[in-house]
Amino acid sequence: MSTKDRGHKANRDGTEPGVDEAIRALLLLMPRMVGRAKRIRVPEEIQSLALAPRHLSLLSYLLFDGPMTVKDLAARLEVAPTTVSLMVGELSRKGILERREDESDRRRRIVSITDGKRPSIDSWLARGARAWRQALNPLTPEQRHMFVQTLRAYEAAMADDEDD
Repeated sequence: MSTKDRGHKANRDGTEPGVDEAIRALLLLMPRMVGRAKRIRVPEEIQSLALAPRHLSLLSYLLFDGPMTVKDLAARLEVAPTTVSLMVGELSRKGILERREDESDRRRRIVSITDGKRPSIDSWLARGARAWRQALNPLTPEQRHMFVQTLRAYEAAMADDEDD
């Protein structure tokens, strides 16, 4: 696959862009990506529920990976179980999530999206999932891993800057 096929241009001398050129391209691209993500229409039936970005990640895991425990959700979200428990309680009161006993261990609770809200949540998240699938599908597993790790490193560096 040529560099042209990948959506970026080689320098005049045929070399790949340097770090500064890549940064410039990303600084122009990121606001457009965020703007498009913000314009994804929230379905009417869940607009009034005042869902925040932290809810989006939790709902994404439940939608794509199925029901799971608070402990499993906390591990995936990389937050404390008490944080997830509070979010689950909030979303349960709004009728978005339900908690039920685990049939194999009655001490555990399994969290899932309610059947009534699943279609709305699915339609809300589907556009982004389709776009990511289209962008990531042509990449090798190693390239996908590097892409995800690069985004994580960027997010961590941004968080470090907030702490200063």
